[in-house]
Amino acid sequence: MSGSKGSSRPAAKRAPRSAPETIKNRLLSRVEAEIAAATHQTQSACARARRALLLARHGRLEQARSELTGLHQLAFQHPHPELGAWLHFAEGLMSYYTDFSSSAHEKIARAQQIARAASLPALEALCAAWLAQLAYVRHASEEMLRQAELCDRLAALDDHGARYRLCTVMGLAHQYADLNEPAQAWFSQARRHALIDGDDASVSALMYNMAEMRTAQARRASLVAALAAVSGGQGLLLGADSIKHYDAAMGGSVMPDLTPLLRAQILVVEGDFAQALALYEAHLPQAMACGLARLGSSLLADLAWCRVNLGQADHGLLQARESEFELDAHCDVDDRAATHSRLAQVYAALGQTEAAAQQAAQAQAEWQEFAVQQAAWAGQLRATAIQPR
Repeated sequence: MSGSKGSSRPAAKRAPRSAPETIKNRLLSRVEAEIAAATHQTQSACARARRALLLARHGRLEQARSELTGLHQLAFQHPHPELGAWLHFAEGLMSYYTDFSSSAHEKIARAQQIARAASLPALEALCAAWLAQLAYVRHASEEMLRQAELCDRLAALDDHGARYRLCTVMGLAHQYADLNEPAQAWFSQARRHALIDGDDASVSALMYNMAEMRTAQARRASLVAALAAVSGGQGLLLGADSIKHYDAAMGGSVMPDLTPLLRAQILVVEGDFAQALALYEAHLPQAMACGLARLGSSLLADLAWCRVNLGQADHGLLQARESEFELDAHCDVDDRAATHSRLAQVYAALGQTEAAAQQAAQAQAEWQEFAVQQAAWAGQLRATAIQPR
């Protein structure tokens, strides 16, 4: 599934289940030390905005909102461009974490404008990295590279937060374009920056995104080749499990329902339909309610395929039709292709040959479009001067 491309996962509107009360994040500890040592109000307030975002990334949305509300009140009484820029940036990320709101782009772009006008290159670079991320999610490759190049020009080599985000976006873009070797070089640098920064939430997000991209490739291979499973499936499951264990150790993740859905996709590829069905039933409704509805058709088609293989033909047919209704023309082309491919399998298994043929023809057209898109991205990425560092 390519819709959860953002390297920080969207937040559920609740705290993570069974999350430890204490967040184990070295960067958070350092930011709190900065707040305690701050010598003036603006310095403290900007650090508090950074702390709010770290809380949000660990699923502590209520705490983050309370912190930001207090900072808005402070900014009203004592306006300052640096604090204003940080608040626009923070509100943009809160919109992104909660429901993938389109307002995230507008708020972060505004933060970037203020940072540029106020000569705050570090914040401008961080905004550029995130705007590259949002452009990647929208498949706006030219804007993505323009913002990535800006970040690369402005960010110091030891600006690990901006460099982590830049390297992650570029890694995802290369892997999406099927340029796997350079993608790994970018991911390696992203991990290095996150570890140096002590940002355990970013390590978790990187683990998720790398596993999600590998799963998407395996799922595409399975669908295109009409295979029941692909080699290396156990390794994919181990990757999904490691994310769950890491998140639990660190104090929760930004969206706890995404990792089980990733595992469910792997289980479908492997043919373990009973376990996949249980995970989809438990986690798909919450994920769709929190901003992933436009991606639901692909996973609902998976759910239908599970039911058909478990002898639930009538329920599977209803789920397949629901998947068709939910198919969003604006979702990523590979998700549309995956939906049509899976529905072709469902309808063929149910003996609806005409419907199966229609879905197969649509799937073929979508996969062809996806190949064209991959080739275009590969050309643009090979032409860029940005290198992982």
